[in-house]
Amino acid sequence: MTDRLHRSHLPARLEAPVTPDQVGIVHLGIGAFHRAHQAVFTELAARATGDRRWGILGVTQRSASVRDQLRPQGGAYSVLTAGTHETRLDLVGAVLDVAWPAEETTRVLETIAAPTTHVVTLTVTEKGYARGADGGLDVERVRPDLDALAAGDAAVPGATAVGLLVRGLAARWRAAEAAGERRPITVLTCDNMVDNGHVLGRLVGEAVDAALPGEQGDGLRSWLATDVAFPCSMVDRIVPATTPAQRDAVERELGARDEGLVVGEPFRQWVIEDRFAGPRPAWEEAGATFTDHVAPWEQAKLRLLNGTHSLLAYAGRLAGHATLAEAVTDPVLHERARAFMLDDALPTLTPPHGADLRAYAESLLERFANPATGHTTVQVSMDGTQKIPFRWGGIVADRLAAGAVPAGAAFALAAWSEVVRREAAAGRLVDDPRAQELADVVAGAGDGDPAAAAPADVARALLALPGLLPEGVGTDAGLVDAVLAQVPELAEV
Repeated sequence: MTDRLHRSHLPARLEAPVTPDQVGIVHLGIGAFHRAHQAVFTELAARATGDRRWGILGVTQRSASVRDQLRPQGGAYSVLTAGTHETRLDLVGAVLDVAWPAEETTRVLETIAAPTTHVVTLTVTEKGYARGADGGLDVERVRPDLDALAAGDAAVPGATAVGLLVRGLAARWRAAEAAGERRPITVLTCDNMVDNGHVLGRLVGEAVDAALPGEQGDGLRSWLATDVAFPCSMVDRIVPATTPAQRDAVERELGARDEGLVVGEPFRQWVIEDRFAGPRPAWEEAGATFTDHVAPWEQAKLRLLNGTHSLLAYAGRLAGHATLAEAVTDPVLHERARAFMLDDALPTLTPPHGADLRAYAESLLERFANPATGHTTVQVSMDGTQKIPFRWGGIVADRLAAGAVPAGAAFALAAWSEVVRREAAAGRLVDDPRAQELADVVAGAGDGDPAAAAPADVARALLALPGLLPEGVGTDAGLVDAVLAQVPELAEV
């Protein structure tokens, strides 16, 4: 049997990873994306500078699986960079350990509170922020954490990422008060949300208000206002699920079994608002871009990459394509995607300084066609009601305001509607936080029978779904007509 990969005995034929001296970063949501993105930037920054203060304690939210993958390996793992024509294998040592809140919440809180920790990062997906339909904090979803915060009970298992974060910040504030220190800290969200840092800052404030109303929370609120920064950021790298075949191939290459292996495309990008409360890793040495304004980069990525990704996912799913690579190489869908980017998305964007957005758009089609990425159309089409407002909503609103009806976005909305309709007609719920609501809309369009609902009636009803598109957009006559014009073709696929 092949030995398990471990930090203490690594293959000599690959460059040895960094072994940090301490934890300087706590990361909430340590899935494959973080290990192939922010942890790689942290690793490369440490190699470039020799600064070993920035070890990562990863926190896995949903299960102990990542902890069980990495802890027996001393946190070390490998990243397989898979391009269309070549691959590369690298070792990463930036992660020192992984904790699971169901069993180790006290440790997580203590680490966030520690004076050597200066940054908390997050990749928990849009739905991990426990927001309600109005965008504010869904207090009931985080109630167990809020009750634990109010009681000062560190032993209660963390139930949500936002709740765990707020409890950790409160623990840091209390520790700073006890030590007569300030202990500033930066909380850096890396999830695909518009204005993500400011959104998270507001959610943290709402959580404190709910758990510690009035004078009870005044001290914590004051410390958050003066000593905690919530910069915005934008991340980009396609990180598909690791396959058994890739794991076996890497085992042969390493001569050891790596249960923590992750796979990523060659492209990686990280744009960060340069607004930190204290020290940070020299991520710019690894290629990160620091800027005063993340919004133009963020908007370009959301509308071009993420918006096109979703279009291909829904339309590709209808056309019977299992992966995004198959969908984008379908000549019809390739042109649909290109038209969406060039005709609908690009006119709504202000290029960041030094960026060629047309070239970026064209490069996306090549990136999506990389078969090594392995993204499935079903996977990318999850959580539509959470993604569409950011990926398509702004494009539609901006184009309508400019007097143009966005044909590409209309096609995308029609494809989403048809996926929802077909799933409901088959008696299945789509994978979406509002799944039951969507199924009810389809049933309503069919007088109680989802299978009897006409595609055009479903599309019209779904466009008007509260929170899906900016106010008034979903009922705009020009948009509705454009979407309905696409429905017959999609319904016959």
